[in-house]
Amino acid sequence: MLQDDVAATVDEPARRPETAEPAPDLSAQDEILRVEDLRVAYHIGDREVDAVRGVSLNVRRGEVVAIVGESGSGKSTVAQAIMNLLAPNAEVTGGSVEFDGQDLLPLSERHWRGIRGRLMGLVPQDPALSLNPVRKVGVQVAEPLLVHGLATKHEAADRAVELLEMAGLTYPAERAKQYPHQFSGGMKQRALIAGALAAQPSLIIADEPTSALDVTVQKQILDHLAHLTRELGTAILLITHDLGMAAERADTVVVMKQGEIVDAGPAAQVMTAPSHEYTRKLIAAAPRLSAHERRSADTKARIEFGGEPIVRVSELTKIFPLPKGEGGRKSLTAVDAVSLDVRRGETLAVVGESGSGKSTLARLVLRLDEPTSGAISFNGEDITHAKGEKLRQLRRRFQMVYQSPFDSLNPRMTIEQLITEPLLSFGEGDRTSRSKRAVELSEQVALPDGMLDRYPDELSGGQRQRVAIARALALDPEFIVLDEAVSALDVSVQAQILKLLDELQHERELSYLFITHDLGVVAETADRIAVLKHGRLVEFGDAGQVFTNPQEEYTRTLIEAVPAFSA
Repeated sequence: MLQDDVAATVDEPARRPETAEPAPDLSAQDEILRVEDLRVAYHIGDREVDAVRGVSLNVRRGEVVAIVGESGSGKSTVAQAIMNLLAPNAEVTGGSVEFDGQDLLPLSERHWRGIRGRLMGLVPQDPALSLNPVRKVGVQVAEPLLVHGLATKHEAADRAVELLEMAGLTYPAERAKQYPHQFSGGMKQRALIAGALAAQPSLIIADEPTSALDVTVQKQILDHLAHLTRELGTAILLITHDLGMAAERADTVVVMKQGEIVDAGPAAQVMTAPSHEYTRKLIAAAPRLSAHERRSADTKARIEFGGEPIVRVSELTKIFPLPKGEGGRKSLTAVDAVSLDVRRGETLAVVGESGSGKSTLARLVLRLDEPTSGAISFNGEDITHAKGEKLRQLRRRFQMVYQSPFDSLNPRMTIEQLITEPLLSFGEGDRTSRSKRAVELSEQVALPDGMLDRYPDELSGGQRQRVAIARALALDPEFIVLDEAVSALDVSVQAQILKLLDELQHERELSYLFITHDLGVVAETADRIAVLKHGRLVEFGDAGQVFTNPQEEYTRTLIEAVPAFSA
């Protein structure tokens, strides 16, 4: 997955979208944010761990500055320090942070309440942890307007619907009345972006703002942020692992490694002529659309084309009721008469915009939701209405790796307990044999030694996802659904996980249903591609054919929306 020829990946200059307005003359603009020699340490027991070591950067009005680097490089800690949102065991041990000429570090929490949301907006990294599960989404989007007295309750409610529509949500009036658990990961992320933009702050700190979004919605959101920077002078500090986004959208790129800045400068310069080896490795690890050519060449020799597909769905439909809203819509057809199959040993990627029905389709296939109509077969057996013990035994043969390892791993269980939980649930072996199996699985997914006694919050995002994969493998399944399994990972860790999945597929003859919005990842992993739009299957074929000769305008739109850096 890592490309050897680094030079080949950096010889094309980064470009902005053709429709974007000319870049502003930043030299004539004043600074909105200045960070000087920032140092942050975490207190862990009796130890002090330096997480940020002497970071200096500045952001000018109307400028987009992107901070990139691997998980654990200190990117998010810098953002949290700027907004005074550090964890209780963290403290700023040196340096200064100035916002619009004001020193932020000495401010009390009372002063901060007048800054956050009004002058400085935040799009946090994990939408699942950032939305209140017992409050309606529209209320949460409107909150900055009410807290800062910028609108009446009625005006704020109307504005929330407008913001949700701007963020790309379909049926925004109905969505505003729903709760976060009724939203997909991408929909939650868009709701957070809508809330951050509500008060039109001077600076927006966006921590992985589009990692859960498909390319077309990502483009829509980033185009809107670009509009704010040019029309209103809004500055953006973008924390991201997506080098394509940084190359195409940022004026300045700052590369961090182990708490320090190792590379910085104009985006085109950093991406086309990086000065540090670490930057070159990040660029080489980024997925490329051209990777489908190598994958396609390997497909015929590996996949068993004869015989019954391992999974087949026919005319599968799922209709959800909607809360009463404007327009009087009573239901939403999330999956609309979809028919497809997954062959043994192949990876079928399901792509489409957020809300297209990708995750719902996956849940139906795994019988986590009941279909409204249609049929599902597994190994030639109809499982559409399987229940009770029969369905429970089927769980041994297919598993799921979820989008967020933060959500899918119980924080009160050790890594060994998490990996062996399926074995315990099915009464497999005794305590000794299960512990031995945990060691074997942790080695298979390349977890570092000594991890089994730890808890999820002691692991990085990539390590947690390895744990989720190990747990999915515990019962030796034949079929695994991966729902945005690498979307939250930085490019180097993402490349490692994709390589791991490919190796496991070859060793175990696994079949994957890969749900993703990232077409670069699709090119690296998929043998065939299914494209969904508004719940309907609009294109289905070999990856090479879909990428090189798409039959549908919608598919072409998805491909064209990929940042030029990743093409």
